[in-house]
Amino acid sequence: MDLVELFNRAAGNEGIQGLSQPVQIALLLSVFTLLPAALMTTTCYTRVIIVLSFVRQGLATQQVPPNLVLTGLALFISLFIMKPTFDEVNEQAINPYLQKQINGNEAIRRGLMAQQKFMLRQTRKQDLALFLSMSGETSIQEPEQTPFVVLVPAFIISELKTAFIMGFCIYLPFLMVDLVVSSVLTSMGMVMMPPALISAPFKILLFVLADGWHLVARAITASFL
Repeated sequence: MDLVELFNRAAGNEGIQGLSQPVQIALLLSVFTLLPAALMTTTCYTRVIIVLSFVRQGLATQQVPPNLVLTGLALFISLFIMKPTFDEVNEQAINPYLQKQINGNEAIRRGLMAQQKFMLRQTRKQDLALFLSMSGETSIQEPEQTPFVVLVPAFIISELKTAFIMGFCIYLPFLMVDLVVSSVLTSMGMVMMPPALISAPFKILLFVLADGWHLVARAITASFL
């Protein structure tokens, strides 16, 4: 059962339009409260923020960049990546609905279909098969027929795996700097000196010389192509 069917069953045979205006407003406000969760679970935001967090941990700069800056950067990179999908939702669902060419149920269905296409491209087959088997869905012949409530968790764990793979690749150069600094300090007999204290400036210098933020932003964006 997808989200449109849930709305229809809750509203009766007439759909959302059959509800009274106060109930429609209450449903609309409830949807707005779920927007942050939808942003994190149905867009590329999860992968972006995890990769950026790995960069900060690799640099060992504690709270630099601050959480607010990191979150804002992840948000706008996500909006940039999701722009083609949002444009399709606007063209296929929002504009026709505002022009009264389609009803609310059809607008929701078209918007979910556009979002579903993006999510299916980023979801691994084994993750999708896992949740399909656990849900007991046996009538699915094509990935496009996957219910939205099944696709979302499969998409999330696929994003988590991809983000951790990218984070591992980002972390390796910083780990090598830590190992080199630790070996040098040990050979010099400075075993009481914390290696992180010495390696931090070198890691920042390496990141700046390599134009790290440029490379990270490019790698994140390219991973969705």
